[in-house]
Amino acid sequence: MKKLMKYLLLGAASLFVVACEDLETVNVDPNNPSDVPSHMLMSGAQKWIMDNIYDVWFSGRQCLLYSQYWSQRNYTEEDRYQIRESTNNSYFNYLYMGVANLDKVIQLNSDPALAPGNSAYGANANQIAAAKILKAWLMTVITDTWGSVPYSEVAQLEDGVLYCKYDDQKDIYSAMIADLTEAVNMIDVSEPAFTAGDVIYGGDASQWKKFGNSLKCRLAIHLSKVDSNWKNIIAEAVASGVFESNDDAAKYSYVTSGSDYCMFYSGFYVSGRNDFTITKQFVNLLKGEADVLNAKTHPWEGTLDPRLSMYTTPATYMFDGEAVSGYNGFPYGAPSNVSTAARARTPNWYSTQPTFLTKDFPVPLMTYAELQFILSEYNGYSEAEYKEGVKASLEYWGDITGNKLSDDAVEAYVTAVSGKVDAEAVSVQKYIDLFMNGTEAWTEVRRTGYPTQLVRPGDKQTYEVRNGDGFLVETREVEFSPLSDVKGDIISRVKYPTNESTLNGKNWEDAVKKLQDGTNNYYTKMYWDARTSAYDHPANK
Repeated sequence: MKKLMKYLLLGAASLFVVACEDLETVNVDPNNPSDVPSHMLMSGAQKWIMDNIYDVWFSGRQCLLYSQYWSQRNYTEEDRYQIRESTNNSYFNYLYMGVANLDKVIQLNSDPALAPGNSAYGANANQIAAAKILKAWLMTVITDTWGSVPYSEVAQLEDGVLYCKYDDQKDIYSAMIADLTEAVNMIDVSEPAFTAGDVIYGGDASQWKKFGNSLKCRLAIHLSKVDSNWKNIIAEAVASGVFESNDDAAKYSYVTSGSDYCMFYSGFYVSGRNDFTITKQFVNLLKGEADVLNAKTHPWEGTLDPRLSMYTTPATYMFDGEAVSGYNGFPYGAPSNVSTAARARTPNWYSTQPTFLTKDFPVPLMTYAELQFILSEYNGYSEAEYKEGVKASLEYWGDITGNKLSDDAVEAYVTAVSGKVDAEAVSVQKYIDLFMNGTEAWTEVRRTGYPTQLVRPGDKQTYEVRNGDGFLVETREVEFSPLSDVKGDIISRVKYPTNESTLNGKNWEDAVKKLQDGTNNYYTKMYWDARTSAYDHPANK
């Protein structure tokens, strides 16, 4: 089945080329069918998208690094924003291939000649709506990675549009919100979205409606610093129906049989690599430890987060002549020559497998907890939604990792972190919940400036050098020094791929001219990023 879906996907992808190359350059495989049933196309599209976002390249060497959940153990150049251009080119294409397949699902259910046949796989309107919702989710990832990108013309290759313009990010957001509104309004919850092929929601149209409205809330909160209409957008979505519990969370669940396993697992155990571990900053945040070296406070200093044991594994190492076990993280963005000295005290995920590296890890597109944090911010950082978000996060992660907490343990932690509910508390708890969803976490760090505990350029870190018996030899200090210019902040965007400069040159050049300094750089801020410095926390409109 995996091989079949691969070929179906490539056949559909031939309808769209991200660089909008001349049609003569598009390869056509006569052995692949041109008319693929919509439910099979949706199944293949979902897997293609999840495989290429939640993997050890787009997530592992980009978003999970930028949000500082993960650090590289061996080659730390990408922690410091030295991006492989071949990877950047590939994933720009891969994600737009996902867009192409979702547009094809919409076309199959909109064309008067094709819709009747595809209605056997779910109500046509519901299929269109589900594809539009997932497309909006995917386009959010694309635009929040690169900025202004092709959007309005990407489905018009067959209509003769060979070179796609780059739409301004502001306009893309307006269009995505309009698409989500249209999608949820066309859903008939009494009919299935799909009779088969929908891994995310099993064809349940009511769940797709909740996801569409909840996603609309996410897009609105992204705009909260720059668009005063954001509250109206959320109010409209809530009135239409959003997530009501952890059961509504949008996630893609892999399986343990065959080779249809999670790509995080593949990146470690199929590829036989051990490149990543958890960061020192994230571990210390979960342990309730302040960053004294950089004079950074902790909102809940001294409070141990029970998700620490859900998010990583302990390391066993020698300490002053004795074998000890404990939770430690690797300094983020350290030079590669630091690795040998520091890695022994950090978890070896290759040998002590955490839950998110299992074959069947359900990768999260959006959780109920995230929605609650959005609603807390919407309601002026309300305590009720904040507490519900923290509780939901503890329960969600406890369930999917098999580390379910007692009611008393949940209540104790919720109480401990609820003494002051403000922008920092809501942002940091949302950040903790977004673990393994590096794309959204990176967006939130850029939008809010939280957590302040993350390392910015110029911040210092220490690591201990110990001998084989674990006795301290020396303590070294290292400064986070990016390898690419990011103007003293975390990376604000990924550069446009170099392939676009040749394949879609004029539109690429027009987009680059609009960037800061008129150059294709890593520091031009997103439309929704209103920060004026690395530690700025702008107020909502």
